[in-house]
Amino acid sequence: MPKRILQGTVTSDKNDQTITVLVERRFKHPVLQKTIRKSKKYRAHDPQNAFKTGDTVRIQECAPISKTKRWEVVSQG
Repeated sequence: MPKRILQGTVTSDKNDQTITVLVERRFKHPVLQKTIRKSKKYRAHDPQNAFKTGDTVRIQECAPISKTKRWEVVSQG
């Protein structure tokens, strides 16, 4: 099964080797047909501490690294 890849914005880089990424998705409401924006935060592994707040990154699913980290940074943009 292929690993999911998501794109989002870094909202926090305060923890060592970890960044928090805000991923936003858009979809139409099934009844009202209005476009809705929903967002979710993911904690991703950043071993070199390369990414800072405001950067756009791509993250990929991986094996659990810690209690909350199940994603790793693939690339910027």
